[in-house]
Amino acid sequence: MPAGTDRSPSATAYFLVALAALCWSGNHILGRAIAGHVPPFAISTVRWVVPALVLWPLAHRHLRRDWPAIRSHWRVLLFLALIGGTIFGALQYIGLQYTTAINVSVLNSLAPVLIVAAGTLIFRDTISPRQILGIAVSLAGVLTIISKGSLDILRALQFNWGDVIILFNMGVWAVYSACLRRRPIMHWLSFTFVLATVAAVTSLPFWLWEHANGFVLQPTPTTAAALAYVSVFPSLVAFASWNRGVDLIGANRAGVFLHLIPLYSAVLASLLLGEEIGPHHVAGFLLILAGVWLAARKA
Repeated sequence: MPAGTDRSPSATAYFLVALAALCWSGNHILGRAIAGHVPPFAISTVRWVVPALVLWPLAHRHLRRDWPAIRSHWRVLLFLALIGGTIFGALQYIGLQYTTAINVSVLNSLAPVLIVAAGTLIFRDTISPRQILGIAVSLAGVLTIISKGSLDILRALQFNWGDVIILFNMGVWAVYSACLRRRPIMHWLSFTFVLATVAAVTSLPFWLWEHANGFVLQPTPTTAAALAYVSVFPSLVAFASWNRGVDLIGANRAGVFLHLIPLYSAVLASLLLGEEIGPHHVAGFLLILAGVWLAARKA
């Protein structure tokens, strides 16, 4: 479906950005699980090489039609691919090497606020009081889940260089999301293929440098499973869904759906790891859903 200018509320758009959040939730869990075992530049490169190869048979027809737009807007496409694909993907896995799960959850919860800030600073966007309230309510839900309902846990948090990397990366993602409006009108397959191809090519030198310095990708079943997941869900499915969702409802309204990530993470931990759902989870879930509902509505 080509990008358009329709920003009206859409059940399809809400489904797409919620699906993207689900894919990224799994990516955070996986990224923390493989930290120290799978080289970050290797996985960030492969996660774009595979989608580019998979998309080529589907996208080449649309690429021929969209080539004039690609050629005339190549700077915008290069910028979006570099910040949304190369930089964001690499820094995410690098940061996960050094920080904790709870810190990542706290810092990722700032993404909707940073998206609003990026839109305001770059494009002079306005945000309604309802959206501000929705972001605040859903952020309270995130912090309720993370803190288990205890302020002492939040006070005890300690941050390190990994957290600085993750926080900077959230800013990178905010700029990417805000600047998606500048991409040319083209088929979503064309755009996703261009993004994946540029990100793969520009990530490869860093993988080679990493390999030359002894951090080698090991051909194990765990590595293969990790690469398969990140190549399909956080990259192909999530980016295509997010890009289209932002195109339909705008970055500010889509951003609050990122607060679903800790909600999904708690549910996945319960289903896959046997962790119990406590009262703080339920309270957090309700706050997040209420905040998403508020922020997703027009003023």
